Amino acid sequence: MSNIDEIIRQRRSVFPPQYNDKPIAKEFIIKLLENANWAPTHRLTEPWRFKVLQGNAKDKLGKFLSDTYTDITTDEAFSPFKHKKIINNCKSAQVIIAICIQRDLKQRVPEWEEIASTAMAVQNMWLTCAANDVGCYWSSPKLIEYMGDFFDFEEGERCLGFFYMGYYDKEEDLDSKRGAAMEKVKWLE
Repeated sequence: MSNIDEIIRQRRSVFPPQYNDKPIAKEFIIKLLENANWAPTHRLTEPWRFKVLQGNAKDKLGKFLSDTYTDITTDEAFSPFKHKKIINNCKSAQVIIAICIQRDLKQRVPEWEEIASTAMAVQNMWLTCAANDVGCYWSSPKLIEYMGDFFDFEEGERCLGFFYMGYYDKEEDLDSKRGAAMEKVKWLE
């Protein structure tokens, strides 16, 4: 794949249970993060921050998230399936990147613009994965509210979610469920 139109149209969420055991090279992760760094940013605040977890760090994250889920969930609402899924997602991914935002301490731009810039950085990551046949998925569980107890955040920094990554077997059909673009457009002249 080399055509940007094709890459955009073939970008999909590929979930951790779909990943295989093929490792992701550090050079690819660096390229991915370099591409993220080229996202648009108002006033050059560059609010995106990323924390890359591999190996034991993924297991520690899985334990933290599953323990936190247990702690904050009532007995009635607790789901053994969800608890196990949290752990398995961390184990199945070859790489997990915590997607964080560093709020401009001078608040020169509205927070929504910094969140949008961070989301555009993640889109660059997603397109880089799609162009290189790497599966990925952005998850923003309620548990991100507790990530200050796991990461050592800078002032004004917080977590927006996790970017799970892994190679997957391409035989799997990844159809899109998008409606037509023109159904969402009004032309004004």
